[in-house]
Amino acid sequence: MMLISRIKKYLVLLAMIGITWTVSAQGSKLAFNGYVKDMQTFYNLKTPIVLGPGQTFDNISYNLLHNRLNFKWYTNSWLTTTFEFRNRLFSGKFINDFPEYASMIEKDNGWMDLSWNWATGKGWFVNTTIDRVYFDMNFNKWNVRVGRQRINWGINLVWNPNDVFNAFDYFDFDYEERPGTDAVKITRYTGVMSSAELVYKGGRNSDQMALAGRYRFNVNNYDFQVIGGWVGTDWVVGTGWSGDIQGAGFRGEITHFEPLPDKKDVSFASTVASVSADYTFTNSLYIHSSVLYNSHGTNGLAGGMDYLMNSNLSAKMLSLAKWSLFGQVSYPVTPLINVDFSSIVNPGDGSFYLGPGATLSITDNLDFFLMGQLFEGNPGTEFGDYGKAWFARLKWSF
Repeated sequence: MMLISRIKKYLVLLAMIGITWTVSAQGSKLAFNGYVKDMQTFYNLKTPIVLGPGQTFDNISYNLLHNRLNFKWYTNSWLTTTFEFRNRLFSGKFINDFPEYASMIEKDNGWMDLSWNWATGKGWFVNTTIDRVYFDMNFNKWNVRVGRQRINWGINLVWNPNDVFNAFDYFDFDYEERPGTDAVKITRYTGVMSSAELVYKGGRNSDQMALAGRYRFNVNNYDFQVIGGWVGTDWVVGTGWSGDIQGAGFRGEITHFEPLPDKKDVSFASTVASVSADYTFTNSLYIHSSVLYNSHGTNGLAGGMDYLMNSNLSAKMLSLAKWSLFGQVSYPVTPLINVDFSSIVNPGDGSFYLGPGATLSITDNLDFFLMGQLFEGNPGTEFGDYGKAWFARLKWSF
């Protein structure tokens, strides 16, 4: 199985490289952009990780050199080919002391295994991940997209119960593009501001597959959507909206998950909802607040998810708490410097997260970013056992 998986990865990579090489002489038919980022991470754990005799970590530091390349080939009037991937060089003391981290990064949960470590040394490794590779076909009022793509059903900016195909981790701020899904998506545009969509997600077993639909429409300047179908072990049904009240953005999402008849021993019923509001003042001060409800969450000690590799995150379990509160303030101190502060609070167990950050725009395509992720709380709470992380990042876009 491992050999077949690797052959599949290399065939896809060679095919897409061949496409980009073939069309490189096509002039305006090929669009290309990307970026290079260098980020230093220092993480002080409140609760040390013990992996075995002599393997205890209470401080983690490593460097990440990250390059992303995006290709889009406008093949003809009805077909567009997209190929996007990222190359990441991890290095530092943590990589040297914990070599198993390389296999954690290489893991790909999609139907197509498109992530691999192709160079490894003492204290470093290089990973390549293809997170977008799809064909876009347009026929009058129809659109068909086949391949690894972003199925973006979320409306809110932090928590997205409607994002049943590829939920994203808010704490993974360095992955702006967010994860993709191996799927076939068929869209029918039924009006200027309405559409119907059907998505089939492939998987290695039935628990990873999905078949769901969405209908979007507009009423009185509010965008609404209704979703429903089968996702993994559950039937899902939900709705969401986006509009404004006196100039303030007002958004919401709610999704109910009901186990399939033959999956009640491995799944559970749950209702997840989030509501948010945001507003930008005339002086460019931006404020944003949101609340998340998870019927399956707890009002007591919530425990913590895996901060380093939260692979179990889904729209069904965006938080372990029954209630979560979010707040954010952002302000451009000067035209070149923007400061930001965000926080998440679990009112049930009293734990909380603080996220101070600042961005310096050096040139039009070069910026420097500083950020902290500070987790506080008693042992056994949602954020109490994490600790504090600091990041310094330089990014050049092209």
